[in-house]
Amino acid sequence: MPVSLRTPVTEAQIRSLKVGDAVEITGILFTGRDAVHKYLAKGGALPPEVNLRDGIIYHCGPVVIKDDAGRWKVVAAGPTTSAREEPYQGDIMRKFGVRGVIGKGGMGAKTLAACQEVGGVYLHAIGGAAQVLAEHIKAVRGVYFLEEFGSPEAIWELEVERFPVVVTMDAHGGSLHREVFERSQAELLKRL
Repeated sequence: MPVSLRTPVTEAQIRSLKVGDAVEITGILFTGRDAVHKYLAKGGALPPEVNLRDGIIYHCGPVVIKDDAGRWKVVAAGPTTSAREEPYQGDIMRKFGVRGVIGKGGMGAKTLAACQEVGGVYLHAIGGAAQVLAEHIKAVRGVYFLEEFGSPEAIWELEVERFPVVVTMDAHGGSLHREVFERSQAELLKRL
């Protein structure tokens, strides 16, 4: 049975999670990719509507259209590769009080250290399931930096319901990505 989380989340909720836990998120997610991370790392400010404290950043460049009524609608929302954000993610988690990061492919030692320090997790979303994940997005609450960064790189404020993810890095130093790498290296060395 998945763990249900509603944003904003508490440090205690996040510290109770372990690598391998299935999680369903309800509430608000803010997307953030390369442009946003670089901007924030260089001291850029967020609009007052974007409160990342005790929140979750989704490494995603959603495909978004306007419906007949002129409202934004997400039609695809798959995760993007998170490794590109590794130089920035830990500092952004500390500075803005971020509790969770969703993406694919995992992150490195800097992000893992920040997860332990602030009580955060890295959550893996299913790559290749962009349309299925979009079905869990109930509304677009806002978009920020659309003109500055373009649609995929803008910050999209998404209202989600039972958004499915798996904990692959936890606040206790556990990292499924590190474990897989170490096992793969060990197998490779056996074959050399």
